[in-house]
Amino acid sequence: MTDSFTTNDAGNPVPSDERSLTVGPDGPILLQDHYLIEQMANFNRERIPERQPHAKGGGAFGHFEVTNDVSQFTKAAVFQPGVKTETLSRFSTVAGERGSPDTWRDPRGFAQKFYTSEGNLDIVGNNVPIFFMRDPMKFQHFIRSQKRMAANNLRDHHMQWDFWTLVPESAHMLSWLMGDRGIPKTWRHMNGYSSHTYSWLNANNELFWVKYHFKTDQGIEFLTQDEGDRLAGVDGDAHQRDLYDAIERGEFPTWSLKVQIMPFEEAKTYRYNPFDLTKVWPHGDYPLIDVGTLTLDRNVTDYHTEMEQAAFEPNNIVPGTGLSPDKMLLARGFAYSDAHRARLGVNYKQIPVNTPKVEVHSYSKDGAMRIRNVSDPVYAPNSMGGPKADPARAAEAHWASDGDMVRAAYTLRAEDDDWGQAGIMVREVLDDAQRERLASNVIGHVSQGVKEPVLSRVFEYWTNIDADLGKKIEEGVRANLGS
Repeated sequence: MTDSFTTNDAGNPVPSDERSLTVGPDGPILLQDHYLIEQMANFNRERIPERQPHAKGGGAFGHFEVTNDVSQFTKAAVFQPGVKTETLSRFSTVAGERGSPDTWRDPRGFAQKFYTSEGNLDIVGNNVPIFFMRDPMKFQHFIRSQKRMAANNLRDHHMQWDFWTLVPESAHMLSWLMGDRGIPKTWRHMNGYSSHTYSWLNANNELFWVKYHFKTDQGIEFLTQDEGDRLAGVDGDAHQRDLYDAIERGEFPTWSLKVQIMPFEEAKTYRYNPFDLTKVWPHGDYPLIDVGTLTLDRNVTDYHTEMEQAAFEPNNIVPGTGLSPDKMLLARGFAYSDAHRARLGVNYKQIPVNTPKVEVHSYSKDGAMRIRNVSDPVYAPNSMGGPKADPARAAEAHWASDGDMVRAAYTLRAEDDDWGQAGIMVREVLDDAQRERLASNVIGHVSQGVKEPVLSRVFEYWTNIDADLGKKIEEGVRANLGS
């Protein structure tokens, strides 16, 4: 029982929650029923545009605690021994709309926001350590190929495989996506990876290249294709429900953050291009180093304000961290923040869930929904005591670069190719049962509407990854198609 009373959005008490103001009980509604108008107008405007990729998702708040000393590699305050930092996590599918099932076969977004003592740090990644491409020019086209046809508004496997087989650098990612990792059992039972190579800067201004790995402490578990399809019809929000319920009952999920560190000079001659998003760094070359533990222990209380309006972007970097020459990462440094400005408005960082826990001294001014007061001077440079940039405090990560302006692929390294790491994974990482499920998943997917000439390209694609796997996939698909 509550003794609170209903107000309008201005805090004024309202006369009724159930009856409109009319001329007599049977007469017309009056225009001066401002509360009715406010309710209808707000209802018509309560949806905001969904994210373009990663529209369907959810998450929770928590904290990150450093348990190991990595200060020799970074001076970032958030990664110093014993430091504990508030966090926000969001997990998502890539291709589905907001109402799509959680259990479609799709990469899972794994986005982390650290509310550090030096401003917000965002690590935006997926549940697999690589991606479909290495050049951002292809990204928009890839997302469109995974969405819906213009004519019938249906997702189309033929369209998907048409794109994939024309972009052979996708082979490594497809070998993950079509395997067990393609449908996690829950968000709690999957790893998260930065995928991209980032940079760390230590107190001596030495630069290192770094990859982040969030290893689930719950163990890797997955759904088979049949299990995922069944659950999609029974409970399309299964992953959202699982995380929320686990936290409500006090079963807080954790992930162990580990990093791979590559010294700056070694990157120049490493056998793989270390900034190629379609490649991993073999752990035998660069072993995992423990950093700390991420724990999720608080559910959101308003999904719209705390999750739907949460904005993650890889250009939220703190002193001691930075970007790298990864072309995809550099493009995302613009694309993510631009998407938030378009979807949420230019002042999206003033939405509480995106607001840093430190004082902001910005020269950004006005625009829709600016709620933070500014004070003169509102320009720089100035002689009126306004804030001044401090290069030493910012500690940007810089690296040398020169050359003519070109539109070209990365320069190939000794072992760079599109099929090699995918083949190693299939033959040396997967066991027999995992290879069998991978083949079955591809056969089932390709058998649903993929036609020539794309069909032949699919068989060639998987044969290039592994001859035995390619043969098994072709035989299985042709048997399904009766050809």
